[in-house]
Formats: sequence, C-alpha cells, structure tokens
Amino acid sequence: MTAANADDRRVVVTGLGAVSCLGAGVPAYWSGLVAGGTSTREVELRHMNMRATRMYLVPDAAVPDRPRSQGGVPLGRVPRMAVAAAFEALADAGIGAPERAGMPVVMGAEMGNASVQEEQRGVSGAGRPPWTPLAVAAAAVGGAIGSRRSNISVGNACSSGGYALGVALDIIRSGEAPAVLVGGADGITRVGMGGLDRLGAVDPRDCRPFALDRSGTVFADGAAMLVLESAAHAERRGAVVHAELAGVAWSCDAYHLTSPDPEAAQLVRAMGEALADAGLRPDRIGCVLPHATGTPVNDAVETLALRRVFGELRHKIPHFALKALVGHNSSAAAVFACLTAVLMVARGQIPANAPVRQDPACDVWLPQEGTLRLEHPAVLVNTCAFGGNNSSFVLTGERGWTA
Repeated sequence: MTAANADDRRVVVTGLGAVSCLGAGVPAYWSGLVAGGTSTREVELRHMNMRATRMYLVPDAAVPDRPRSQGGVPLGRVPRMAVAAAFEALADAGIGAPERAGMPVVMGAEMGNASVQEEQRGVSGAGRPPWTPLAVAAAAVGGAIGSRRSNISVGNACSSGGYALGVALDIIRSGEAPAVLVGGADGITRVGMGGLDRLGAVDPRDCRPFALDRSGTVFADGAAMLVLESAAHAERRGAVVHAELAGVAWSCDAYHLTSPDPEAAQLVRAMGEALADAGLRPDRIGCVLPHATGTPVNDAVETLALRRVFGELRHKIPHFALKALVGHNSSAAAVFACLTAVLMVARGQIPANAPVRQDPACDVWLPQEGTLRLEHPAVLVNTCAFGGNNSSFVLTGERGWTA
C-alpha cells in the first residue's frame, strides 16, 4: 500500500455540529460539559400518564424554526435540530455548496419525527392525516444541504449512531466518497417514553451511571453531526483536522430482546476489534466513554467487559459517564459520545464526572474532582442497544500529537 493509498483509508474528523440540552452549537456543548452538565426538565406533552416524565431537554430557544417540511412531510423539532447541526458541522469543516452535492448523509435516527404524528393524530378534532415516515432526519439533512448522494438512515436502537459511524467509515475507506456527513438525532415521543417506562428502564429523577442508587436511564433530545473525510482529501483541501476516527467495530450477542448478555462476550469482542482496527493496545487509551446508561444491569455488564479488556488498567484510565451530564440521546447517543471524544482529543482535556456515590461493583475510575489532562490522545467509546447490538470506536489525535 502506498502512502497516498494509506491516507485515503485513514478517516479524520474535520467538522462538528450540535444542538443539545446544553444549548445550540459545539462551544455551548463543551463549555456545558466542563461546567458539569445540566438537569432534567418535565416534558410538557399531553397524556403523560407514566411514572417517569422528565428528560434532558434542548432549551426551546435553541430549537430552530426551519425547515418546516421535507417532501411534503411536516418536520418536528428533531429533524430541524439535525439540519442546524449539519450546517454548523459543514461550516466548521469549510465545505461549501458545490462540495455538499457530492456528500452522502448517514444518520442514526429512529423515532425522531414521531412527535409530529402523535400530536396530529392524538388531538381531538384534528382528524386523521396520512401516516408519514418517522425516520426522516437523513432526508431532511440531505435535502437542506443539497446532497445528491445516498441518504442513509440507520435504526438500530441505542447503537444506531455507532453503526452510522461505521457505515460512514466504510464508505470512505472503500473509496465510494471522500467525505461523508454523519450524525444522529432523536427526541421526545410519548410512545417511546411510555414503552421504556413500562419496561422499568427509566429513572424518574436523573441519570446516575455506576452509582450505588442507580435505577434507570433518563433520555434526552438533540442532534449531533460530524464531517468525516479521508486524510488525503482533508489535506488537499487544507482542512483543520480535529481527530482521527481510527477504528470501529460492531457485534451482536442476540441474547435477549432487551437485556444484555451477562457474560459480556460480544461487547468485549467489539472493544477488542475496535482497538485492533485502530492499531492500539489498551494501555494507549487515555479515556473511556462507556455506554453507562444508569440501568443496573447495563452498568454491571459493561463493567465486566471493561474488566476483561483493560484489567487493572481500569483503575488508572479515566472513565467519563457522559449520560450523567446530558442524558441518553437514544439513537444519537453514539454520535454525541463521538463528538465528546473528538473534543477531548482536540483539547487534551477530560471534564469531571457528575458526583455520585459509586457502586463498588462498578469498579472503574470515575474522576469527579475537576478537569483532567488527557494523558494519551486516544479515546475508546462504547454503545450498547436492545437486541444485543454493540458498537465500539476509537478517536485519536493527529499523528505526531504526543502527551
């Protein structure tokens, strides 16, 4: 393989965009993380007849008003946030309109536009408008930016965003396109919240991963978008590189519809293969972003997987439980975690974890006292989902960046 071909296969991150519970834009997101995140708010929808009715919500002022529709389908707040995050990522990458036409769009998105139909069909006297697709975020983004390439929507529950990142990575590595806009967007639906509430998976107060008193996760709305490019394409454009997406892996244990395999074998496999794809040993990882939902079983199983991959290193490598600060973004969770990892690598910093009384059985290092230095410019991220679907990926600094 020539050096040029090697750079065509290396995939780097050149653009970042976000609309989150911490506000509009990536600067608000990072500063909010460093400040300790935010708290949940009551969901103001009708017919919220359930135990857990709180989420980590995007402030109304940060939700854009446009676009209102795509292909005749009315768009709710989630696809509109995805479009706003996409334009921020493209502007950050310095990609103008002519180049956007050739960019595929890949998104993790499942129930994101369901709130529109719930409102239309659930209000007395509103009639029964035609059913329209729920996962329209990729199409909305593609239409808004003028893409004439594939618009792919990946629905794989809470690992959707991780699988979307893998699809985008493969598109670039295979030479199908030199740059891809990849992201995730999800949000409020009564059906989604009610279903998970009935499963007993949601905490009515807040999200406390690895805490002794954890009792479930708490969901969030929002959108995160990244521009991925081959390193060669980024260099030709003179683009600023934030980080490298050095390795991605998927696995599925197919153990149960909702519960993870208690042996954690397939999550161990995903982590191991992501590290191998990145060409890194476990001792070269500077931080781990575990899936860490705050549900008792998930946190325990993931701790077992981390113990098997990292051994005693899990007491020395900082772990950052992102969902304690911004909630669980469902199908967008992996992309928010990827965005966080990129920012850690680019800034060489790890924000403090939310303070919790840690479960001794979840024996990973959760530093809670102030921002830490990222000792090695490499971050491993895990995502897990119903059906036993796992994804792991590794973000690294630019070559030559040393700690």
